[in-house]
Amino acid sequence: MNITQLSQTFQVRALTKDYVDLILELSRGNTLFYQYHPPFATRESIMEDMEALPPGKGMADKFYIGFFEKDRLAAVMDLIRDYPDPGTAYIGLFMVDTDFQGRGVGSGIIGECAGALKNMGYKKLRLAVDRGNPQSNHFWRKNGFAVTDENVYICMERVL
Repeated sequence: MNITQLSQTFQVRALTKDYVDLILELSRGNTLFYQYHPPFATRESIMEDMEALPPGKGMADKFYIGFFEKDRLAAVMDLIRDYPDPGTAYIGLFMVDTDFQGRGVGSGIIGECAGALKNMGYKKLRLAVDRGNPQSNHFWRKNGFAVTDENVYICMERVL
C-alpha cells in the first residue's frame, strides 16, 4: 500500500519510534478518548501499539501513519489491510490533534482515505468504538459508518 495516496491535503508518513514524543503530545490533548479507553497513553504503550497486530496479520499488513501539515502532526492512524477479511481495511486507531478538531479536518482525512482505499480495491472500512464515547460515536456515524455489532466495543463499518 502506498500510504502517500491516502491524503492530498496532508503529507502522510510512516510513524516510527522517532515520532513517539509527537504522538504522545497529540494523545495528551485527547482526554475524552482516554476517559472511555484507559489507561492514558505512555511512551511505552505507543511503542507497543506500533507493533500490535490482530490475529493472523503480520507487520507487512500494518500501517501506523501520521498526517502532517508541514512538520506538525495533525492526526495518527493505525491501519490494517485485509482485516478481518480480504477487501476490508481496519482502522485500529484514529486520533486528531485537538488544535485541528472542530474544523472538519478529521472528516476530511477519513473521506480522503476512503476514496484512496476504494481506488486501491478495498470494499469496506471497519473499526471498533468504545461503548459510551459520544464524541467517537458521533464522529464515525457522521462519516458514514454504521453499527454492525455491539459487544464490549461497538463495531462499525463503511462500504466504499
